[in-house]
Amino acid sequence: MPMLVQLDSLDLAQVVRPGDTVIWGQANAEPLPLTQALMEQRHAIGRFTVVLGIDKSTTCKVEHADCVNFISYCGAGGNRDLAQSGVLDILPIHYSCFAQRLAEGALPIDVLMLQVAPANAMGRYSLSMASEYLLHCIDRARVVIAEVNQQAPWTYGDRTLGEEDLDVIVHTDRPPLETTATRVRESDLRIARHIAGLVEDGATLQMGIGAIPDAVVHTLEHHRDLGVHSGSIGDSVARLMQTGAINNRRKSIDRGVSVGGVLIGSRLLHDFAHNNPSIELRSTQYTHSAAVLASIDRLVAINSAVEVDLTGQVNSEVAAGSYVGAVGGAADFIRGAHLSKGGLPIIALPSTAGNHSRIIAKLGGPVTLARSDAGIIVTEFGIADLRGLSVRQRIVKMLDIAHPDHRPGLEAELDSSFS
Repeated sequence: MPMLVQLDSLDLAQVVRPGDTVIWGQANAEPLPLTQALMEQRHAIGRFTVVLGIDKSTTCKVEHADCVNFISYCGAGGNRDLAQSGVLDILPIHYSCFAQRLAEGALPIDVLMLQVAPANAMGRYSLSMASEYLLHCIDRARVVIAEVNQQAPWTYGDRTLGEEDLDVIVHTDRPPLETTATRVRESDLRIARHIAGLVEDGATLQMGIGAIPDAVVHTLEHHRDLGVHSGSIGDSVARLMQTGAINNRRKSIDRGVSVGGVLIGSRLLHDFAHNNPSIELRSTQYTHSAAVLASIDRLVAINSAVEVDLTGQVNSEVAAGSYVGAVGGAADFIRGAHLSKGGLPIIALPSTAGNHSRIIAKLGGPVTLARSDAGIIVTEFGIADLRGLSVRQRIVKMLDIAHPDHRPGLEAELDSSFS
């Protein structure tokens, strides 16, 4: 039987040991009272390591590095401050491999912290807002601590939990964290319209996180029989499911169900997903599986980037010398869309950031996606379908979608290194 503890008497030094590695659900799935207590009690515990996902709460601060080693696959959200201060160690790994390392124990986890929905009539707890890589830690962690949040949505997925899976339970009653929509600019809408023109009725969508994927989904309101198989699910998916544009009716697998790994949205999404069997949160080894993705007909993978060079190499990690993104799941989904019958592997980005071109001659950061993985690149100035094109043919296509003000400079930078 798990130990029931009141939040104000939770002594994490009794369960977290010096040298332990701790992980919890990312974004809105963070068990906020537990993570806040962990940071407050860090000196009593001794130095330990935290594996972070997307941080929407900024619970972990730079000053906490006096007792905590931070590692993450991404520089998103609150992680950006940690990265810029030099206290975040980056794990440059494909998202599918991240889950695999956790499942195999190659990245050992000692303590798992969860936010779960209250037990149902069968005594089973739902993982609520995130399954993804958490599922791979449940049976490997030495200690599983659960925040049973009265307001957490009950969601369907691979697995529910019983009391035998939990070591410590803390009951709370609080609104879960929310993520509001990113401001959509005119350039985002122009990009979204280009992409919407490529999407057929009956296609299955994968969307990354950010303004452009959100804008794309909004432009699809008049499409029919769309499906979803994605790493994350946001408010825009819930809205299109409510209007009927997304019904998953024509998916080649998981018909009738929108599949994701984590909910990242507002209360609108949480309320819609609560007790809704048409949304399932699955493990990363399913959502990002190459075999699974290849079996989905007309898979449209829509991901963003920091910059793309003239041959199709993509940097999704570093901007102006700061780690702001991730290797993440882009390669998993782009490769999956290449393998999908009728699939569309799309990288979408505005042509500029301030006065700088994001279509460039040479990347200013790491190569997140090789040019051999290049598919369709979209900016507000058009579509460059690089599939099957030579290097010289790609350069012509990429110049056409760069901002007109930057095209002469890009042409001037061309040299034999592109051959």
